[in-house]
Order: sequence, then structure tokens, then C-alpha cells
Amino acid sequence: MTGSSAAKIRRLPEAVSWRAGQSGPVVFTNGVFDLVHPGHVELLEAARREGAALIVGVNSDASVRRLAKGEGRPVVAEDARARVIAAFAAVDRVVLFDEETPLAIIQALSPDVLVKGADYSRDRIVGADWVESHGGRVVRVPLVPGHSTSALVERLRAPS
Repeated sequence: MTGSSAAKIRRLPEAVSWRAGQSGPVVFTNGVFDLVHPGHVELLEAARREGAALIVGVNSDASVRRLAKGEGRPVVAEDARARVIAAFAAVDRVVLFDEETPLAIIQALSPDVLVKGADYSRDRIVGADWVESHGGRVVRVPLVPGHSTSALVERLRAPS
């Protein structure tokens, strides 16, 4: 897709219509993506290698607060986080979601592949059973050592 990265950000019904027109395997991953770091880059690039198209679910600000990611989180507002993720060449579509989990989006989009970081055990990956029961697969991407948003936030808040 050419043009503005903002054009990749869609509401769920538009993303579902787009997904229906895809001929190759569609991959889905999700996250907060608050302070983007090399671990996020690796996750997105690895996810894209698993299929012909990548849709990324980005937690809304309200859902991040409900996840109790820590005081003052998210650091970056949802529209800005979605725009940054949409700017990656590996990403075809971005959908913001307000729920605590991406299960409804996963069910609506019916991805062929569900990707999460290896910090999630298979039994903690929301939607894994659903994707596999519909003929899809689940992939866990190894973490990039030394990179996490929580560690970045701690470092930023530490007195110098």
C-alpha cells in the first residue's frame, strides 16, 4: 500500500472487508506498542514473514489502563501508537481495540496465523484455540534480549 500510513488504520468492519479480499495467509498480532523498540520491530517483521498480509491490533488507551501496565501508561496516546505501527512496511492494516483482549477482533478477522512474543506461553495467548480450531496456527516469536517497554519506562523515570 502506498501513501500515508494513516490510511492503513481502519475500524474493525473496514478491516474485516479488507481481510475478506486477501488471497494469501493473513497474520494477526496485537499489543500496546507504547514505546516502540527493537523487540517490537522483530515481532512485526517476524509476523509478516508468516503470511501474505499482517493486521496489527493496538490496544486503546482505556484498555491499556485496564491492563494495569503501570502508572502513567500508556505514555503515548492511542492514535499516535497506531500511526507509528502503521508506518512499518511489514504492516498492512492496524485496528484499535478497546476490549481487554483481542478475542473479538481475532474472531472477526479470522487470521490464518496468530503471532505473539515468546514471553506468552501458548496457554496464555488469547485466541490461540480459536485460530487453531479454524485451521490456523500460532507462532511465538523469540524476544530480543534487553528490550522491553517496561524497562524503558523505568529507566526514563529513574533519577539521574
